[in-house]
Amino acid sequence: MFELILGGVRSGKSRYAESRALQFAADEEGELLYIATATAGDDEMERRIVKHQQQRKDTTKNSALEWDLIEEPLYLAKVLQREARAERTILVECMTLWLTNLLMAEDEDLLQQEVERLLKTLLNLEGNIIMVSNETGLGVVPMDLLSRKFCDESGRLHQQLAQLSNRAVMVIAGLPQVLKS
Repeated sequence: MFELILGGVRSGKSRYAESRALQFAADEEGELLYIATATAGDDEMERRIVKHQQQRKDTTKNSALEWDLIEEPLYLAKVLQREARAERTILVECMTLWLTNLLMAEDEDLLQQEVERLLKTLLNLEGNIIMVSNETGLGVVPMDLLSRKFCDESGRLHQQLAQLSNRAVMVIAGLPQVLKS
């Protein structure tokens, strides 16, 4: 099962995604894996990462489940191919940070190559895959070239992921709105 969870900044999408992952893992007596795409480029981002790590610990403190963690900023398809299996629920956060990492990579072809690899890989994975991403297409068109490219690429990626997904949800003010079921 592949689920895409979208939402704006501080919309509650991460909390919702974590609760979905925990529910899948508990129902199936399976494993939990968190694939983090963020890199700590500054002190503020480091604090965000630590906060997310603590939140994940809090979500499992009254359960037998624990989150395993893999940090992968670029080669997501490769990690998913290696780690997906029937008894595992994988939560990937965040697709827009992954996209940013690819946009900022020195290899200009890496973005297209890795997006294509990911889309092909998603068709053949076992287990439950939940991907979280920031919806950025609801605002004004950005003034600078890189920001416009980011919005264009994330919009295209979200459309492709939504088409492949079994379920797509938009979280607004902590409330999940099912777009596709």
